Amino acid sequence: MSTGTARSTPSDTATGCPVTGAGAGAATCPVAFPLRRPGRPFPPPEYADYRDGGEPVRSELPSGPVWLVTRHADVRAVLTDPRISADPSRPGFPKAARTGGAPSADEVPGWFVSMDPPEHDRFRRTLIPEFTVRKVRALRPEIQQIVDDRIEAILAKDGAADLIEDFALPVPSLVIAGMLGVPRADRDFFEAKTRVLVTLSSSDEERDAATAALLRYLGRLIRIKERRPGTDLISRLAATGTLSRQELSGVAMLLLIAGHETTANNIGLGIVQLLTNPQWIGDDRVVEELLRYYSVADLVAFRVALADVEIGGRTIRAGEGILPLLAAANHDDDAFDGAGAFDPERSARSHVAFGYGVHQCLGQNLVRLEMEIAYRTLFDRIPTLRLAVPADDLRVKYDGVLFGLHELPVTWG
Repeated sequence: MSTGTARSTPSDTATGCPVTGAGAGAATCPVAFPLRRPGRPFPPPEYADYRDGGEPVRSELPSGPVWLVTRHADVRAVLTDPRISADPSRPGFPKAARTGGAPSADEVPGWFVSMDPPEHDRFRRTLIPEFTVRKVRALRPEIQQIVDDRIEAILAKDGAADLIEDFALPVPSLVIAGMLGVPRADRDFFEAKTRVLVTLSSSDEERDAATAALLRYLGRLIRIKERRPGTDLISRLAATGTLSRQELSGVAMLLLIAGHETTANNIGLGIVQLLTNPQWIGDDRVVEELLRYYSVADLVAFRVALADVEIGGRTIRAGEGILPLLAAANHDDDAFDGAGAFDPERSARSHVAFGYGVHQCLGQNLVRLEMEIAYRTLFDRIPTLRLAVPADDLRVKYDGVLFGLHELPVTWG
């Protein structure tokens, strides 16, 4: 598994364009996109060169040009500037393909991360009470039981398992399914559809079909909950009367995807990091540092300028696309000393792994709790756990919107 930061020569290897320093190079000579490529470290070593240049760097997507923003302070500025929009329906909004990236509210009503205030705020106000620290802490016994059950199933495998398939993926999947009131028997269905949506190589037709299937399923589930409400999140949201059925379907789809895929990648990568650095096993500080270090949602915060705005000394014009690279910001030495090293002793709470500003991840407290319980319980129950292959041989999701592992073979005993 290639991770960590390594420096490259100050040019993009695909185009030969200079990427360090201010001036015409960054403005006129686009660098290749996407930057995540097989066999190379993550974050890509070019990120450090872009930061050194001090300005956003221009790249190209099928939808048109996009400015890559890499410095921690600049990423925060982009994510909090009201002149910069998260709405994919805005002219110039960058997309990897026709249906790639976040859908607009017209495509999936209720997909509130693609909305700007004040419309975004209506959804946020409805959901915030469901993800408070108190509400999340109350889920600890349920999460602990799910983790315990998964470890029992792993131990029954007689000395070998894939901790992505057997642990990292099912734990958050079962947690969010339980919260929403989705039957456990349907977990394979929504995991398969989510996998299509977060894979960069999926075709537009595959994405359309997966989205439609998820929305149909959730629409049926919502109608059932309306007739026979329970104690689950979908039933409670339906009872508020603040969301239409279509909007609630979109909200539930967003929570399903965000609630398991991102957390699964964080759990898997963290297990590898702890197995290769066992001195940190049992340290409560590892969760925050793992979130910063891996920044699995590096490529999700697409934006577009609604007016001319200056970011990092560069004027970005109205209608130009922007991509704040979260992993680049979290590996900025100006924000974190020795940012390329994994060091749980540092103070990492200012990271942007969950975004920043009004769109900061609602479920961040849930992610932290799931990771903490997963690591503590796994290493307590299986103290002889070890990788079954060298870490560098692990297959990485270079083709995914989210960074992570395809599988994690381990053994013990």
